[in-house]
Amino acid sequence: MAGSARREAGAGDVDAAVRELLLLMPRMVSRVKRIPVPEALEAQSLAPRHLSLLACLLFDGPMTVNDLAARLEVAPTTVSLMVGDLSGKGILDRREDPADRRRRIVAIAPDQHDAIAAWLAPGATAWRRVLTPLAPAQRRLFVDTLRAYEAAVAEERDR
Repeated sequence: MAGSARREAGAGDVDAAVRELLLLMPRMVSRVKRIPVPEALEAQSLAPRHLSLLACLLFDGPMTVNDLAARLEVAPTTVSLMVGDLSGKGILDRREDPADRRRRIVAIAPDQHDAIAAWLAPGATAWRRVLTPLAPAQRRLFVDTLRAYEAAVAEERDR
């Protein structure tokens, strides 16, 4: 019965789809919150914004503060503050860019890399598993829908 209710929700009844998503989203958030923080990072008081920054560095490699800011869709000053915080905790390294000594390259500290990779891998693996069978347009629609939902929730809260 649950499967047929799900199929019906996808058949055009917006309220049924909303009900299904209102049940699903808290379960998803709960599962993500239960992913244990690596022991080496437990005492660091990492916030969700740190998780996004670490994911960018893990999957895309070392980059400048400006590149990170563009990927995270936030101001460079915001990233600079986060990088300073995480560098002070020994989670990130900052080094001179050999091509331009005025710029700094940010990277995950080598002694933290394995713990961070193990922490983020299950989520990345799950996303790859569910997104791989989709056509590129379907993946784009899915991501765009999540972005639109996040923006709409922010709008509702600001009212």
